Amino acid sequence: MAIIDSHNWLNLQPGNSKNDGILNSDIKHTGFVKEVNGDKLIVNIVSQSACSSCHANGACSAADMQDKEIEISHFTKKYKPGQEVTVVFQQSQGFTAILWSYIVPFILVFTTLIVAVSVLKNELIGGLLALAILIPYYTTLYFFRHLLKKVFKFEVEEKF
Repeated sequence: MAIIDSHNWLNLQPGNSKNDGILNSDIKHTGFVKEVNGDKLIVNIVSQSACSSCHANGACSAADMQDKEIEISHFTKKYKPGQEVTVVFQQSQGFTAILWSYIVPFILVFTTLIVAVSVLKNELIGGLLALAILIPYYTTLYFFRHLLKKVFKFEVEEKF
């Protein structure tokens, strides 16, 4: 009869947890420098859907790929247009982005819908008000985008 070391079997040793890599990992995308303007670096990345990398990617349409421009404010090295780089974004910041872009608007729409239907006793107007609440929300986010750029920081790594 063999005795199993519970720490190794359960992988409870500090620093060896599988979740440590997930929680502290970065989101990385390869891109090309499009433009360098003083303290701004604009990088063009190609975002692909998950199916575009599978064996049946010939059956997928070109709509599965999108070009996105990322503006990076703080960088130390000199870059030139056309240079291949890696854009890095911390995963914890990704969760914050999901909060502001999906969760908060959902709560606003749902709360507005419940309150409007309860007060007005009209589902059509309540539904329209619930959707209309997104206009001031996203307008506010747009006007505070300079603050959001400070919160969501992209970094750049040069490809070798």
